[in-house]
Amino acid sequence: MATLFDTFSFTGSAPGPRLLILGAVHGNETCGAVAIQRLLKELASGEVLIQAGQLTLVPVTNKLAFDRKQRAGDRNLNRNLQPNAHPQDNEDRIANELCPLLEANEVLLDLHSFHSPGQPFVMVGPGNNTDPLQPFAHASEEEALARSLGVTRAVDGWLETYARGATRRGDRVEYGVGTTEYMRARGGYGVTLECGQHEDPSAPEVAYAAIRNCLAHLRMVDAPAPPAQQMETLRLVEVVDKNQPGDRFAQPWNSFDPWSAGQLVGWRQDGAEVHSSAAGHVVFPHAAADPGTEWFYFAVRAPRFS
Repeated sequence: MATLFDTFSFTGSAPGPRLLILGAVHGNETCGAVAIQRLLKELASGEVLIQAGQLTLVPVTNKLAFDRKQRAGDRNLNRNLQPNAHPQDNEDRIANELCPLLEANEVLLDLHSFHSPGQPFVMVGPGNNTDPLQPFAHASEEEALARSLGVTRAVDGWLETYARGATRRGDRVEYGVGTTEYMRARGGYGVTLECGQHEDPSAPEVAYAAIRNCLAHLRMVDAPAPPAQQMETLRLVEVVDKNQPGDRFAQPWNSFDPWSAGQLVGWRQDGAEVHSSAAGHVVFPHAAADPGTEWFYFAVRAPRFS
């Protein structure tokens, strides 16, 4: 039984999927916790009834980080996610309880937010493939889930791009494994929903609407299936690391700001200019990133969801 986070499970009378919904994997990303607590009240009152399958809710996955109002307790829980026989930190201990919970479910909705302004988006995994990095056989189910959540932008290419960056800096590719990657590796599928900026008052509403849409899409509640959204797709193709504390952006970039080919992005500490490699969009710019970690991602348009 989990001791580092609270779980709440509800089982319907009819067969159906086993769905896991996570909030606050990162402690300063509270929209998921707020939305899940709202749903828990509706489940307790009978306003919402799970009729098929099993729903498991974790409002606050990383309590230490949540209580501290910071992203991590000791390290990023959504990296290097795996069971550890000799846990060294808070996130290792959480992983030893979270990984079996992921394995016990079939579908994952992981609710997050981000630090720069921008519209909500959903992060999805690869298409069906048998490649060694992330073999996958449930792309159609995952894409249908993504279309049901109520957002109009999808981002893919995460693990492949992260792996290239990890190889460049001499890190293990496996360090890029988080909740959804772990879920896919164990035969399930899932998405990460980025509900907006951390402080955006609409982010909990985005998270709550996505939860209700997900339950209806999976036929776990008596509600009409949500319409499939028309979505644009941006594919991550490059990650650029911050090398020195003095590396700085040319301006305060926000996720999905457009860049032209060769546009000045910023400067390295020694004054060397950093330019975009092509026309595209910046994703997850992080001016305060620690040296040796991701400074920004670069994405291009892709036809996957169009």
